[in-house]
Amino acid sequence: MPLIEVVSAEQKRLFRDFPEQIYRDHPAWIRPMDDDLEATFDPARNPNLAQGEAIRWVLTNAAGQPIGRVAAFINPATAHTDATLPTGGMGFFECVQDQAAANELFEAAQSWLAARGMQAMDGPINFGERDRFWGLLVAGFTEPNYGMFYHPPYYQQLFESYGFQVYFKQYTCYRPVAEPLHASFHKAAERYAQEKPEFRFAHANLRDLEKMSRDFHHVYNLAWANHSGVVAMSLEKARALVRQMKPVVDERIVWFAYHQDEPVAFFVSLPELNQIFKHVGPRLDVWGKLKFVWERWRYQRRQPKKMFGVIFGVVPAWQGQGVESAMLVHAQQAFIDAGYTDIEMNWIGDFNPRMLAVTRSIGARIYKTHVTYRKLFDETRPFERCPIIR
Repeated sequence: MPLIEVVSAEQKRLFRDFPEQIYRDHPAWIRPMDDDLEATFDPARNPNLAQGEAIRWVLTNAAGQPIGRVAAFINPATAHTDATLPTGGMGFFECVQDQAAANELFEAAQSWLAARGMQAMDGPINFGERDRFWGLLVAGFTEPNYGMFYHPPYYQQLFESYGFQVYFKQYTCYRPVAEPLHASFHKAAERYAQEKPEFRFAHANLRDLEKMSRDFHHVYNLAWANHSGVVAMSLEKARALVRQMKPVVDERIVWFAYHQDEPVAFFVSLPELNQIFKHVGPRLDVWGKLKFVWERWRYQRRQPKKMFGVIFGVVPAWQGQGVESAMLVHAQQAFIDAGYTDIEMNWIGDFNPRMLAVTRSIGARIYKTHVTYRKLFDETRPFERCPIIR
């Protein structure tokens, strides 16, 4: 089966369009935006390509028809997290239900990574942050949230038959927005209101993007940058993220907690963009942008309306003291007033039991499960799961 490296514009189009063949009978599938996919492989838009490498292929049958695709990449910022096990990545995998075809795609990625000194590969993952295109869907085959792939159930067998093992599971949790919070949350809010006037809780203000950027940057680096696989964020990157989110953000669902005006916690949510993009299509050309404006207007006025919890965090000095509970009490009514009925939250790894416990405490349940697999090139080496965050 011929394996074609993706280089030309036509090959890139083939790479983007091939999934239409796989998902024609999957009504829950929502095609990712073409520009989001291409940005992964564009040195001008993916800073990981300044030092890292990426390659992608399309697999065809004897008649020249596409039957699969895959990408492989090395991110130097994360490849040597374990000095004894240099690890690359593979992702954007799509394939017909044929183990031989899947094996050829996996082998191409493994051989390319091994030739560059890697001893393992994680997949399917993204050549970038964990907030998108990360993990294989294995349970909860509902419409994907923006930035996440939907997969047919048979992909799990393709991965595991090749020798991939579960490195960690990723849980997407759901709750109805208006479902009452536990009484302990309201007690925490009352305690902060009565005994801790130095704390305040407020949603973001889009008229002051610099403050929003600085507050996000401060909490993110204290709450998240010490986690495995998560690197510290520069202030300029935080500014860029906020600018990027501005066209779609609803300031009423982005919340911060402050102690004497220092941000100490956040809960950042967005309107669930795939509920808009599924009516727009994969291209934001002039017509696509006009359709987006119209569909966004319709989305804001429809019921039910879903929001997506992007990230939640509390700086270590204030963890376990109820500040997040008080913040969520204030935020919940704002969510309801803004018309949101459902919330799905960005995935939480099974390596983060404390965050899963927080999610359970607000009444959320596991709704979808993705898996990040790891394939050891030396199959005699003992396999180890992702370390638990203590």
